[in-house]
Amino acid sequence: MKIVILDGHALNPGDLSYDVLKEFGEVTYYPRTQPELTLERIRDADYVFLNKVNLTREILSQCKNLKYIGVFATGYNVVDIEAARDLGIVVTNIPSYSTMAVAQHVFALIMEFYNAVNAHSKSVMNGDWIKSPDFCYWVQPLTELYGKTIGLIGFGSIGQRVARIASSFGMKVIVNTRSAFRIDEYNANARDDEKVRAVSLDELLSSSDIVSLHCPLTKDNNKLINAESLKKIKKGALLVNTARGALIDEEAVRKALEDKTLSGFAADVLSEEPMSKDCPLLNAPNCVVTPHVAWAAKETRVRLLDIAVENLRSFLNGKIINRVN
Repeated sequence: MKIVILDGHALNPGDLSYDVLKEFGEVTYYPRTQPELTLERIRDADYVFLNKVNLTREILSQCKNLKYIGVFATGYNVVDIEAARDLGIVVTNIPSYSTMAVAQHVFALIMEFYNAVNAHSKSVMNGDWIKSPDFCYWVQPLTELYGKTIGLIGFGSIGQRVARIASSFGMKVIVNTRSAFRIDEYNANARDDEKVRAVSLDELLSSSDIVSLHCPLTKDNNKLINAESLKKIKKGALLVNTARGALIDEEAVRKALEDKTLSGFAADVLSEEPMSKDCPLLNAPNCVVTPHVAWAAKETRVRLLDIAVENLRSFLNGKIINRVN
């Protein structure tokens, strides 16, 4: 059986091994695949693994041996799911592998604004503390998380983990989600001081000191945060996006930063990745952007690869898990 990995570098830049897939067949590895090379590389493949390479109906219909596609991610919009189903190709994803890492990254981004560790360290290393007449100083305001309100848009596994961390800081947590049952389930197992409150989107925007996005991207919430919704946001709020870049109208967010409607914007995702040279957020004021790395801790990637291997093993054993089509 022929296994092809189309863009394996992101998951494994050299610190993991794809040899674990050799028990299933011959493995051909490509660190990256340009669109024009995709069909050539998988035309005779039985199993394909990918992260961000697009598999269209046109491509899939020409892959006569293809039985299985394993997506090295939770999101699977790069695959034409309907075409795969019509052609009898099983598609699986990796759910919930990055919950801990992404929730951790959310607070790393928040702390960049609230504690300004990097700015103060740079000041010290530039010699400012040596010249200071006082035992301490600060280069920008510092803010406590205790007592602040964080509003979570979406309440899946990552949103729930963020809520738990926020509660440990003594924050108030409010949530806007279409899946109200998740709030009920969460509160049923939470202490009184950890319980979250369901609110409308308008109330969340107007009441939150920090707004953090944790919802999937759908046709209905594209550019959910836009010029109109930003008019409703609490003056001076911090906006955080570790979900999907297209949830944000980047032009509108830049304007909100420039007119100080937002005190800051922090993101790990953009509407176009890699970042384009004309991205509105490039060099925007009070803006921190990381290059889609919230999922990239080694422990997280090991977990992802382990699940990917188990997905394929289960498929071959006739007990398909994590199927998305």
